[in-house]
Amino acid sequence: MASPTPVYYKQNRLKQLRAFCQAATTGSISEAAERLFLSQPTVTLQIQALEKELESTLFERRGPKIRLTPEGELLLKLALPLVEGMDKLHETFSAQQGVLASGELSIAAGESTILYLLPEPLQQFTRRYPKIQVKLQNVTGGRDGLSRLRADEADFAVGPLPEVPADIVYEPLVTYAPALIVPTNHPLAMKKQVNLAEISPYPLILPPPNLASWRLIDTVFRQHELTLKCGMEAGGWEVIKRYVEMGMGLSIVTDVCLTGKEHLVKFSLEAYFPNRTYGIVLRRGKYLSPQASMFLEMLRDHYPSEI
Repeated sequence: MASPTPVYYKQNRLKQLRAFCQAATTGSISEAAERLFLSQPTVTLQIQALEKELESTLFERRGPKIRLTPEGELLLKLALPLVEGMDKLHETFSAQQGVLASGELSIAAGESTILYLLPEPLQQFTRRYPKIQVKLQNVTGGRDGLSRLRADEADFAVGPLPEVPADIVYEPLVTYAPALIVPTNHPLAMKKQVNLAEISPYPLILPPPNLASWRLIDTVFRQHELTLKCGMEAGGWEVIKRYVEMGMGLSIVTDVCLTGKEHLVKFSLEAYFPNRTYGIVLRRGKYLSPQASMFLEMLRDHYPSEI
C-alpha cells in the first residue's frame, strides 16, 4: 500500500516542525531563522511545506510579525513537546543511563527568589552535577518571566504568580508573611504589636511605584483611610533593609528576606496584607530536560509540603 504522505515530507518533517515551533514561539520568521542558523527563505519554505502537507494555514501574516491561527495553536501544542524531546534525546538517554554529566539549566527568577530561595538548592545541584552549566535569568517581574518561558528562553521560572494564565502551570512551593521592619532604636520597636494607624505617621522606604509591592501597600493604606508616607524609593530588599537599619525609615517587606541576623525589629502585618507564595512556573506542555527535572526534584525536596 502506498504511503499517504510522500517520503520526502516524512524525512523533513522534524526540520519543518522545528522551524514552525521557533516561528510560533518567537512570533517572527527572522528571529526563528536566526535561532536555527538558517536563512529566512529556508524557514518560510519549511513552514509552507508543512502547511501544504497538513492542508491548513498555520499563521496569519501581518507585516514582519506572524500570529498563530487556531490550527496553528493546535499544532504547536502537539509538536512542541515532540520537537523538544527529539532535540534533547541524547541528554534524556544519558540521564536514563544515570549519566547526567553535562548540559545546561536555565532558570528565570526575580531578585528575591535568586537571593533567598534558590541558593541552597542550587548549591546542592551544582555539587552533584558540577559540569552542568546553570544560567540564572534575573527577571524584573512576572510578565518578564512568562515571556521568557513562552519564548523557550528558560526551562522554567520560580517566583510568585498571583494570576495564572491558561498556557501556564503553577506549582506553589512555599509561603511567606508580610512584615513591618523598624530600626532597633525606633519608638515602635518597644511595642509588642503595631497597627496600620501607628505606622502611618512615619516615612516608609518602598520599592518604586511601578512595582506591584508599592501598589499593594498604597491600596491597603487607602482602604483604611490612611495616608501612605513614602520617604524614599529603593530597589531590592537588601538595600531597603540596610537603610532601615541606618534609621532612614520603616519598611513593609515579605519575610522571605529576613534571616534574623539583621539589626531590626519585625512585626507581623498578616492582618492587613496577604501572604506571598513562591512556586514553580512552567509553560503548559513544555518538555523538561533531564537537568531541569532533576533540579525541580531537589527544589521540591528542599521545600516539602509547605502549602
